[in-house]
Amino acid sequence: MQRIIITVSLFLFSFIQQITAQENHSITIEFTGMKSDKGDLYVALYNSKDDFLKKSIKGDIVQVKDKKATVVFKNIPEGEYAVSAFHDANDNKKMDTKIFGIPKEPIGISNDAKGFFGPPKYKDAKFTVNADVSLSITIK
Repeated sequence: MQRIIITVSLFLFSFIQQITAQENHSITIEFTGMKSDKGDLYVALYNSKDDFLKKSIKGDIVQVKDKKATVVFKNIPEGEYAVSAFHDANDNKKMDTKIFGIPKEPIGISNDAKGFFGPPKYKDAKFTVNADVSLSITIK
């Protein structure tokens, strides 16, 4: 009986250590600046320079209400991340672009990063997650 108690205790101790070693957090993002409530807001989360604006690790589509929207990404490991979003104002389920891929619809990037003769850079949009994070992004 004593062996069983010791074995179970060691298992529980090991399990608790694993959980605390892989601490996850949440990222709450408040979006403002939309000119209407029509259409949804498409939001993407990235964790590397190479994948930024190409391949997100998480995404969400949220309804715009009172020209605002909120997204919460949960269970995010510690690290560096960036966010991009666009307001599908014409509600056609895609981001419309002009010549050279310039967005026709309002967009927002974490840190309100802006591009110069091209899209914003990951280094300007990135932020660190080592606790729960709250961001504000203006859609323009």
